[in-house]
Amino acid sequence: MAADVHVVGVGILGFGTVGAGVADLLLRQGDLLAERAGVRPVLRAVADLDLARPRGIRIDRGLLTTDAAAAVARDDVEIVVETIGGTGPAYELTLAALGRGKSVVTANKALLAERGPELFAAARDGGVYFEAAVAGGIPIIRALRQGLVANRVPRIFGILNGTCNYILTRMEEERAPFETVLREAQTSGYAEADPTLDVDGHDTAHKAAILASLACGRAVPLSAVGVEGIRDVSNLDLDYARELGYRIKLLAVIRNDPGGVSVHVGPCLVPQGHLLGQVREVFNAVLVKCDAAGDTLYCGRGAGRYPTASAIVGDIVEAAQRRAAGRSLPPPYLPDPPKIRADAYDRARWYLRLMLLDRPGMLARAAEVIGRHDISLASVVQREGPREPHVPVLFLTHRAAYGAVRRAVRELARMEGVGAPPVCFRIEDLDGEPAG
Repeated sequence: MAADVHVVGVGILGFGTVGAGVADLLLRQGDLLAERAGVRPVLRAVADLDLARPRGIRIDRGLLTTDAAAAVARDDVEIVVETIGGTGPAYELTLAALGRGKSVVTANKALLAERGPELFAAARDGGVYFEAAVAGGIPIIRALRQGLVANRVPRIFGILNGTCNYILTRMEEERAPFETVLREAQTSGYAEADPTLDVDGHDTAHKAAILASLACGRAVPLSAVGVEGIRDVSNLDLDYARELGYRIKLLAVIRNDPGGVSVHVGPCLVPQGHLLGQVREVFNAVLVKCDAAGDTLYCGRGAGRYPTASAIVGDIVEAAQRRAAGRSLPPPYLPDPPKIRADAYDRARWYLRLMLLDRPGMLARAAEVIGRHDISLASVVQREGPREPHVPVLFLTHRAAYGAVRRAVRELARMEGVGAPPVCFRIEDLDGEPAG
């Protein structure tokens, strides 16, 4: 081993899919890391409550332990990798590691979104590294913290959940209903047995809060993120979107303006011809709009054993290099929250579909309700088809305030002759979007 290669001890907490991937990369790629980065991370301990389950990798049994706290406390462990997940033991163990001056690398977006400021305040000599917490193998955190550090970032648009993107892709391409595709995704391993965190938008919301905090330089609380999932997306809406030149994606939309920050997660119509509109199946993508660099787009696998492990090992290398140089990692943003922009001022164009009773005057009544909330209509579409009690009618609006649209939707839902809950999605054209 070259004399100038710095050796650093690593302990992994959690030996699941991601933890096993990190261990495998460290064991296989040690020479490569030493050659490229001048550091050699050496695996010292792997902690998990279940050590019997096969992981598909070869590892020295002497490295394995069920005592995570003991792994954190080891003198020869300088970098702790947290892949447990959640905000219980993961939080306590992370605090313990930081209190001992160790560096922590985590892929835990819930922990960062909910307890990030506390962790960064507790980090002394080590620091908290979290590239893998958002979009898996895509280096979006490093891009925002380093590559784009000279930029103000007024807009971020992100497809941040591979499960939802897979479901929407299959629904569109196979004309299959949501529940059918969800069951297939669970069978294929793309969706959890309990898919709530993914399909209801909460996983994306955690990641959006992290990106928003980096974009504005202050801690955006998770409570400030508006969240809608994809359960209300139907094949009818996907067909309408396609006819209009759009696709429906679960999108995180971050607006960082002088008047405040707004963050929303929900189904949006994005142009088919835009690169975001072409992101299929389990892939993630993030579009960052900057004042100096312009638009930059990052795309890749947002989850999985090795894409996520790749991001974690990148953080391990950076942490090792900083420790070798005696440099700490500064907090990624200030702990005080920014001014949160109220939903009422968050403006966009809107897709609004109603199931209206097929009788004269119904469309005019619906249009009158919409107009009463100061919403201007761009077009109205009604398909010809079999005569049914209720028919789909699509309203496309000009730019209107989110709050006004939600109030109109609530009134329309109560209107006599509306046969199903109204469906309302944002239209995000992405290019040349005006501010405010």
